[in-house]
Amino acid sequence: MSLCVVYSLQTVMDAFISKLKQGELYESTIIARETLNLLRRMISQGKWSNAAELMSAVSSEGKLMIEARPTENVIGNMVRRVLKITREEHANSKGQSDDIETDSLHGLLFDDKKQASDFTAPAGTNLKTTVIEAINELLSEMDASGDNIAMQALEHIHANEVIMTSGKSSTVEIFLKAAAKKRKFHVIVVECAPFYHGHEMALSLGKADIETTVITDSAVFAIMSRVNKVIIGTHAVMANGGLKANSGVHALALAAKHHDVPLVVLASIFKLSPQYISQFDHEYFNKFISPNNVLNFEEGELVSQVHIVNPVFDYVPPELVTLFISNIGGNAPSYVYRLLSELYHPDDHDL
Repeated sequence: MSLCVVYSLQTVMDAFISKLKQGELYESTIIARETLNLLRRMISQGKWSNAAELMSAVSSEGKLMIEARPTENVIGNMVRRVLKITREEHANSKGQSDDIETDSLHGLLFDDKKQASDFTAPAGTNLKTTVIEAINELLSEMDASGDNIAMQALEHIHANEVIMTSGKSSTVEIFLKAAAKKRKFHVIVVECAPFYHGHEMALSLGKADIETTVITDSAVFAIMSRVNKVIIGTHAVMANGGLKANSGVHALALAAKHHDVPLVVLASIFKLSPQYISQFDHEYFNKFISPNNVLNFEEGELVSQVHIVNPVFDYVPPELVTLFISNIGGNAPSYVYRLLSELYHPDDHDL
Protein backbone atom coordinates (compact mmCIF):
# COMPACT_ATOMS: atom_id res chain seq x y z
CA MET A 1 0.00 0.00 0.00
CA SER A 2 1.44 3.35 -1.04
CA LEU A 3 2.21 6.14 1.42
CA CYS A 4 -0.32 8.29 -0.44
CA VAL A 5 -3.14 5.84 0.31
CA VAL A 6 -2.08 5.58 3.99
CA TYR A 7 -2.02 9.36 4.31
CA SER A 8 -5.41 9.72 2.61
CA LEU A 9 -7.05 7.14 4.88
CA GLN A 10 -5.56 8.71 8.03
CA THR A 11 -6.68 12.16 6.90
CA VAL A 12 -10.26 10.95 6.47
CA MET A 13 -10.16 9.24 9.87
CA ASP A 14 -8.79 12.37 11.59
CA ALA A 15 -11.45 14.54 9.93
CA PHE A 16 -14.25 12.24 11.09
CA ILE A 17 -12.94 12.13 14.66
CA SER A 18 -12.61 15.91 14.66
CA LYS A 19 -16.26 16.28 13.59
CA LEU A 20 -17.34 13.92 16.37
CA LYS A 21 -15.41 15.84 19.02
CA GLN A 22 -16.71 19.21 17.85
CA GLY A 23 -20.31 18.00 17.67
CA GLU A 24 -20.72 18.70 13.95
CA LEU A 25 -22.43 15.31 13.51
CA TYR A 26 -25.43 14.75 15.77
CA GLU A 27 -27.96 12.52 13.98
CA SER A 28 -27.52 8.83 14.84
CA THR A 29 -28.28 7.68 11.30
CA ILE A 30 -25.66 9.97 9.75
CA ILE A 31 -23.02 8.98 12.32
CA ALA A 32 -23.72 5.28 11.81
CA ARG A 33 -23.49 5.64 8.03
CA GLU A 34 -20.25 7.62 8.22
CA THR A 35 -18.75 5.05 10.59
CA LEU A 36 -19.56 2.21 8.19
CA ASN A 37 -18.22 4.14 5.19
CA LEU A 38 -14.96 4.78 7.01
CA LEU A 39 -14.57 1.15 8.11
CA ARG A 40 -15.36 -0.03 4.59
CA ARG A 41 -12.66 2.25 3.19
CA MET A 42 -10.18 1.03 5.79
CA ILE A 43 -10.90 -2.61 4.90
CA SER A 44 -10.57 -1.85 1.20
CA GLN A 45 -7.34 0.16 1.39
CA GLY A 46 -5.77 -1.27 4.55
CA LYS A 47 -2.93 -3.77 4.61
CA TRP A 48 -3.85 -7.03 6.35
CA SER A 49 -3.19 -10.69 5.60
CA ASN A 50 -5.74 -12.52 7.75
CA ALA A 51 -9.00 -12.05 9.61
CA ALA A 52 -7.22 -11.55 12.95
CA GLU A 53 -5.28 -8.56 11.64
CA LEU A 54 -8.40 -7.11 10.05
CA MET A 55 -10.44 -7.47 13.25
CA SER A 56 -7.63 -5.94 15.28
CA ALA A 57 -7.45 -2.94 12.95
CA VAL A 58 -11.24 -2.46 12.98
CA SER A 59 -11.32 -2.71 16.78
CA SER A 60 -8.43 -0.22 17.21
CA GLU A 61 -9.93 2.37 14.89
CA GLY A 62 -13.33 1.78 16.47
CA LYS A 63 -11.98 2.59 19.92
CA LEU A 64 -10.61 5.90 18.66
CA MET A 65 -14.00 6.84 17.24
CA ILE A 66 -15.82 5.79 20.42
CA GLU A 67 -13.43 7.84 22.57
CA ALA A 68 -14.17 10.87 20.41
CA ARG A 69 -17.91 10.63 21.28
CA PRO A 70 -18.47 8.17 24.18
CA THR A 71 -22.19 9.01 24.37
CA GLU A 72 -22.86 7.97 20.75
CA ASN A 73 -23.74 4.27 20.99
CA VAL A 74 -24.20 3.70 17.26
CA ILE A 75 -20.45 4.05 16.65
CA GLY A 76 -19.71 1.02 18.81
CA ASN A 77 -22.70 -0.79 17.33
CA MET A 78 -21.38 -0.40 13.79
CA VAL A 79 -17.88 -1.49 14.79
CA ARG A 80 -19.32 -4.62 16.40
CA ARG A 81 -21.47 -5.34 13.33
CA VAL A 82 -18.39 -5.19 11.10
CA LEU A 83 -16.51 -7.51 13.47
CA LYS A 84 -19.44 -9.92 13.41
CA ILE A 85 -19.51 -9.77 9.59
CA THR A 86 -15.77 -10.51 9.45
CA ARG A 87 -16.14 -13.53 11.71
CA GLU A 88 -19.01 -14.91 9.65
CA GLU A 89 -17.36 -14.38 6.27
CA HIS A 90 -14.10 -15.90 7.50
CA ALA A 91 -15.97 -18.94 8.82
CA ASN A 92 -17.87 -19.28 5.55
CA SER A 93 -14.66 -19.12 3.53
CA LYS A 94 -13.28 -22.01 5.61
CA GLY A 95 -16.49 -24.02 5.40
CA GLN A 96 -17.21 -23.51 9.11
CA SER A 97 -20.07 -22.00 11.09
CA ASP A 98 -19.71 -19.09 13.49
CA ASP A 99 -23.16 -19.58 15.05
CA ILE A 100 -23.23 -19.69 18.85
CA GLU A 101 -26.04 -21.38 20.75
CA THR A 102 -25.85 -20.05 24.27
CA ASP A 103 -29.49 -19.10 24.70
CA SER A 104 -31.11 -22.54 24.32
CA LEU A 105 -31.31 -25.30 26.91
CA HIS A 106 -30.16 -27.84 24.31
CA GLY A 107 -27.13 -25.72 23.51
CA LEU A 108 -26.18 -25.53 27.18
CA LEU A 109 -26.68 -29.24 27.97
CA PHE A 110 -25.38 -30.75 24.77
CA ASP A 111 -22.61 -28.41 23.69
CA ASP A 112 -20.68 -30.20 21.00
CA LYS A 113 -17.58 -28.06 21.64
CA LYS A 114 -17.24 -26.76 18.12
CA GLN A 115 -13.70 -25.96 17.18
CA ALA A 116 -13.05 -22.24 17.24
CA SER A 117 -12.11 -20.56 13.98
CA ASP A 118 -8.44 -19.87 13.41
CA PHE A 119 -8.48 -16.20 12.45
CA THR A 120 -4.70 -16.14 12.01
CA ALA A 121 -4.93 -18.47 9.00
CA PRO A 122 -4.22 -16.72 5.68
CA ALA A 123 -7.31 -14.97 4.40
CA GLY A 124 -9.00 -16.33 1.32
CA THR A 125 -8.90 -14.34 -1.88
CA ASN A 126 -12.56 -13.39 -1.52
CA LEU A 127 -12.62 -12.34 2.16
CA LYS A 128 -12.15 -8.64 1.43
CA THR A 129 -14.80 -8.72 -1.29
CA THR A 130 -17.40 -10.58 0.79
CA VAL A 131 -16.89 -8.36 3.84
CA ILE A 132 -17.30 -5.19 1.76
CA GLU A 133 -20.41 -6.63 0.08
CA ALA A 134 -21.90 -7.41 3.51
CA ILE A 135 -21.19 -3.84 4.68
CA ASN A 136 -22.89 -2.52 1.53
CA GLU A 137 -25.94 -4.63 2.37
CA LEU A 138 -25.92 -3.23 5.91
CA LEU A 139 -25.82 0.32 4.52
CA SER A 140 -28.76 -0.45 2.23
CA GLU A 141 -30.67 -1.88 5.18
CA MET A 142 -30.04 1.31 7.16
CA ASP A 143 -31.20 3.53 4.30
CA ALA A 144 -34.47 1.58 4.03
CA SER A 145 -35.05 1.21 7.78
CA GLY A 146 -37.23 4.33 8.12
CA ASP A 147 -39.53 3.26 5.29
CA ASN A 148 -39.71 -0.31 6.65
CA ILE A 149 -40.84 1.02 10.02
CA ALA A 150 -43.37 3.34 8.37
CA MET A 151 -44.89 0.38 6.49
CA GLN A 152 -46.12 -0.95 9.85
CA ALA A 153 -47.93 2.29 10.78
CA LEU A 154 -51.45 1.15 9.85
CA GLU A 155 -51.10 -1.89 12.12
CA HIS A 156 -50.66 0.35 15.17
CA ILE A 157 -52.53 3.59 14.47
CA HIS A 158 -56.31 3.43 14.10
CA ALA A 159 -58.94 5.95 13.08
CA ASN A 160 -59.77 8.80 15.50
CA GLU A 161 -57.04 7.86 17.97
CA VAL A 162 -55.17 10.40 20.05
CA ILE A 163 -51.40 9.88 19.78
CA MET A 164 -48.83 11.58 21.98
CA THR A 165 -45.18 12.05 21.04
CA SER A 166 -42.28 14.04 22.43
CA GLY A 167 -39.85 16.33 20.65
CA LYS A 168 -38.80 15.66 17.09
CA SER A 169 -37.89 12.27 15.66
CA SER A 170 -37.54 11.74 11.92
CA THR A 171 -38.59 8.09 12.33
CA VAL A 172 -41.76 9.02 14.22
CA GLU A 173 -42.48 11.79 11.72
CA ILE A 174 -42.33 9.38 8.76
CA PHE A 175 -44.38 6.82 10.71
CA LEU A 176 -47.20 9.27 11.49
CA LYS A 177 -47.27 10.71 7.98
CA ALA A 178 -47.53 7.20 6.52
CA ALA A 179 -50.53 6.44 8.74
CA ALA A 180 -52.14 9.80 7.91
CA LYS A 181 -52.43 8.83 4.24
CA LYS A 182 -55.31 6.49 5.14
CA ARG A 183 -56.36 7.36 8.70
CA LYS A 184 -57.53 10.46 10.54
CA PHE A 185 -56.13 10.92 14.04
CA HIS A 186 -54.97 13.60 16.44
CA VAL A 187 -51.34 14.04 17.50
CA ILE A 188 -50.32 15.77 20.73
CA VAL A 189 -46.69 16.88 20.62
CA VAL A 190 -44.80 17.61 23.84
CA GLU A 191 -42.61 20.63 23.16
CA CYS A 192 -39.59 19.05 24.93
CA ALA A 193 -38.17 22.09 26.72
CA PRO A 194 -35.61 23.61 26.88
CA PHE A 195 -34.78 22.62 23.28
CA TYR A 196 -38.37 22.96 21.98
CA HIS A 197 -37.87 20.46 19.16
CA GLY A 198 -41.56 19.65 19.47
CA HIS A 199 -42.45 22.94 17.79
CA GLU A 200 -40.61 21.89 14.63
CA MET A 201 -42.26 18.46 14.75
CA ALA A 202 -45.74 19.96 15.11
CA LEU A 203 -45.15 22.35 12.20
CA SER A 204 -44.08 19.46 9.96
CA LEU A 205 -47.10 17.33 10.91
CA GLY A 206 -49.45 20.27 10.43
CA LYS A 207 -48.18 20.77 6.89
CA ALA A 208 -49.10 17.12 6.23
CA ASP A 209 -52.74 17.89 7.24
CA ILE A 210 -52.45 16.01 10.55
CA GLU A 211 -54.44 17.54 13.42
CA THR A 212 -51.73 18.55 15.86
CA THR A 213 -51.61 20.16 19.29
CA VAL A 214 -48.48 21.33 21.12
CA ILE A 215 -48.37 21.10 24.92
CA THR A 216 -45.80 21.97 27.56
CA ASP A 217 -43.89 19.26 29.39
CA SER A 218 -45.71 20.10 32.60
CA ALA A 219 -49.09 19.30 31.00
CA VAL A 220 -48.20 15.70 30.09
CA PHE A 221 -49.73 14.04 33.15
CA ALA A 222 -52.97 16.02 32.89
CA ILE A 223 -53.46 15.21 29.20
CA MET A 224 -52.34 11.57 29.32
CA SER A 225 -55.77 10.22 30.39
CA ARG A 226 -57.16 11.27 26.98
CA VAL A 227 -54.38 9.58 25.00
CA ASN A 228 -54.74 6.18 23.29
CA LYS A 229 -51.03 5.49 22.88
CA VAL A 230 -47.64 7.16 23.11
CA ILE A 231 -45.27 6.81 20.16
CA ILE A 232 -41.69 8.04 20.55
CA GLY A 233 -38.27 7.67 19.01
CA THR A 234 -35.08 6.97 20.95
CA HIS A 235 -31.37 7.65 20.71
CA ALA A 236 -30.41 4.09 21.64
CA VAL A 237 -31.89 0.85 22.96
CA MET A 238 -29.79 -0.71 25.71
CA ALA A 239 -29.17 -4.43 26.19
CA ASN A 240 -31.80 -4.77 28.93
CA GLY A 241 -34.48 -3.15 26.75
CA GLY A 242 -34.13 0.25 28.43
CA LEU A 243 -34.00 3.48 26.44
CA LYS A 244 -31.51 6.25 26.07
CA ALA A 245 -34.02 8.88 25.02
CA ASN A 246 -34.33 12.66 24.97
CA SER A 247 -34.54 14.48 28.26
CA GLY A 248 -38.11 14.49 29.55
CA VAL A 249 -39.14 11.14 28.08
CA HIS A 250 -38.79 9.35 31.43
CA ALA A 251 -41.49 11.56 32.95
CA LEU A 252 -43.63 10.94 29.87
CA ALA A 253 -43.17 7.17 30.24
CA LEU A 254 -44.09 7.28 33.93
CA ALA A 255 -47.29 9.19 33.15
CA ALA A 256 -48.18 6.65 30.44
CA LYS A 257 -47.58 3.78 32.88
CA HIS A 258 -49.78 5.42 35.52
CA HIS A 259 -52.67 5.79 33.07
CA ASP A 260 -52.10 2.36 31.44
CA VAL A 261 -51.35 3.94 28.08
CA PRO A 262 -49.15 1.81 25.77
CA LEU A 263 -45.68 3.22 25.10
CA VAL A 264 -44.48 2.30 21.60
CA VAL A 265 -40.85 2.96 20.68
CA LEU A 266 -39.71 3.30 17.07
CA ALA A 267 -36.04 2.43 16.56
CA SER A 268 -34.03 1.06 13.68
CA ILE A 269 -32.20 -2.12 14.55
CA PHE A 270 -28.79 -0.44 14.32
CA LYS A 271 -29.65 1.51 17.50
CA LEU A 272 -29.73 -1.68 19.56
CA SER A 273 -26.65 -1.70 21.80
CA PRO A 274 -25.15 -4.66 23.72
CA GLN A 275 -24.17 -2.32 26.55
CA TYR A 276 -25.79 -2.18 29.98
CA ILE A 277 -25.61 1.49 30.88
CA SER A 278 -27.71 3.32 33.43
CA GLN A 279 -28.29 7.01 33.88
CA PHE A 280 -25.81 6.98 36.76
CA ASP A 281 -22.91 6.30 34.37
CA HIS A 282 -22.94 9.94 33.33
CA GLU A 283 -19.55 9.90 31.62
CA TYR A 284 -20.66 7.35 29.05
CA PHE A 285 -24.43 7.68 29.21
CA ASN A 286 -25.30 11.33 29.29
CA LYS A 287 -24.20 14.52 27.62
CA PHE A 288 -24.45 17.91 29.26
CA ILE A 289 -24.75 21.19 27.39
CA SER A 290 -24.86 24.87 28.23
CA PRO A 291 -27.62 25.74 30.73
CA ASN A 292 -28.22 29.03 28.94
CA ASN A 293 -31.54 27.67 27.62
CA VAL A 294 -32.68 26.93 31.18
CA LEU A 295 -31.44 30.07 32.90
CA ASN A 296 -30.10 32.94 30.84
CA PHE A 297 -26.61 34.13 31.72
CA GLU A 298 -27.97 37.68 31.90
CA GLU A 299 -29.41 36.65 35.28
CA GLY A 300 -25.88 36.98 36.63
CA GLU A 301 -26.77 37.43 40.30
CA LEU A 302 -28.87 34.26 40.37
CA VAL A 303 -26.58 32.19 38.14
CA SER A 304 -23.63 32.81 40.44
CA GLN A 305 -25.51 31.22 43.36
CA VAL A 306 -26.80 28.02 41.76
CA HIS A 307 -25.40 25.00 39.94
CA ILE A 308 -27.45 24.21 36.83
CA VAL A 309 -27.34 20.83 35.05
CA ASN A 310 -28.80 20.56 31.54
CA PRO A 311 -28.69 16.89 30.45
CA VAL A 312 -29.54 15.81 26.91
CA PHE A 313 -30.71 12.26 27.65
CA ASP A 314 -33.02 10.35 29.99
CA TYR A 315 -32.83 6.68 30.89
CA VAL A 316 -36.17 4.87 30.56
CA PRO A 317 -36.26 1.40 32.20
CA PRO A 318 -37.66 -1.49 30.11
CA GLU A 319 -40.68 -2.04 32.37
CA LEU A 320 -42.09 1.27 31.11
CA VAL A 321 -41.89 0.20 27.44
CA THR A 322 -44.75 -1.74 25.85
CA LEU A 323 -43.44 -2.46 22.36
CA PHE A 324 -40.43 -1.87 20.14
CA ILE A 325 -41.05 -1.40 16.41
CA SER A 326 -37.93 -1.78 14.28
CA ASN A 327 -37.31 -2.28 10.59
CA ILE A 328 -37.58 -6.06 11.12
CA GLY A 329 -40.88 -6.00 13.02
CA GLY A 330 -42.32 -5.49 16.48
CA ASN A 331 -40.88 -7.01 19.66
CA ALA A 332 -41.35 -6.78 23.40
CA PRO A 333 -38.45 -5.47 25.52
CA SER A 334 -37.88 -9.00 26.84
CA TYR A 335 -36.94 -10.13 23.31
CA VAL A 336 -33.99 -7.73 23.02
CA TYR A 337 -31.54 -10.39 24.27
CA ARG A 338 -32.39 -12.56 21.28
CA LEU A 339 -31.82 -9.75 18.81
CA LEU A 340 -28.46 -9.05 20.43
CA SER A 341 -27.30 -12.61 19.82
CA GLU A 342 -28.16 -12.26 16.14
CA LEU A 343 -26.47 -8.88 15.66
CA TYR A 344 -23.29 -9.10 17.73
CA HIS A 345 -20.73 -11.72 18.71
CA PRO A 346 -20.29 -12.13 22.50
CA ASP A 347 -16.53 -11.62 22.21
CA ASP A 348 -17.10 -8.16 20.73
CA HIS A 349 -19.39 -6.76 23.43
CA ASP A 350 -16.36 -5.21 25.16
CA LEU A 351 -14.15 -3.63 22.50
